[in-house]
Amino acid sequence: MTEETRGLVTFKGNPLTLVGHRPQVGDEAPPFSALRRDLTPFQLSEVAGKVVIINSVPSLDTPVCATQARTFNARATELGEDVRVLVVSMDLPFAQNRFCSTEGIAKLEVLSDHRDASFGLAYGVLIKELRLLARSVLVINRQGKIAYWQLVPEIAQEPDYEAALQAARQALG
Repeated sequence: MTEETRGLVTFKGNPLTLVGHRPQVGDEAPPFSALRRDLTPFQLSEVAGKVVIINSVPSLDTPVCATQARTFNARATELGEDVRVLVVSMDLPFAQNRFCSTEGIAKLEVLSDHRDASFGLAYGVLIKELRLLARSVLVINRQGKIAYWQLVPEIAQEPDYEAALQAARQALG
């Protein structure tokens, strides 16, 4: 049976239901698969040994999600080559490709979870009512453990960029 949690996140004040198991800081990062913009598969294991910042967003075609992607794209270079920044959404790879081309997003790896909701279910951020991902930012350290996680309580709000970037710097250690 799949876990469901209601009320951890809201959309314009309305409580939503998250589906999947949500690991905690200190836990091993669960594996997941997604599609890249060119339709090739991505596995979390491909970035093993790196510090990884994962942003989950409902849709890149919304203002807050676009701002989040643009902000992390601009700030990604501060962290160096040992940090990978991923953005995961339920958007189709074609829409993600259009967004990245239009917005000049080149420093992030943008991934689609639309096919299996592998990421959403593995991290407990799949919104049952909308079949979108809740807004969150997590940092995985070089050992593959979750070092930081912010589940943004109101979907329409931006995450704490500085806290996530600081956690990534600390994980570089």
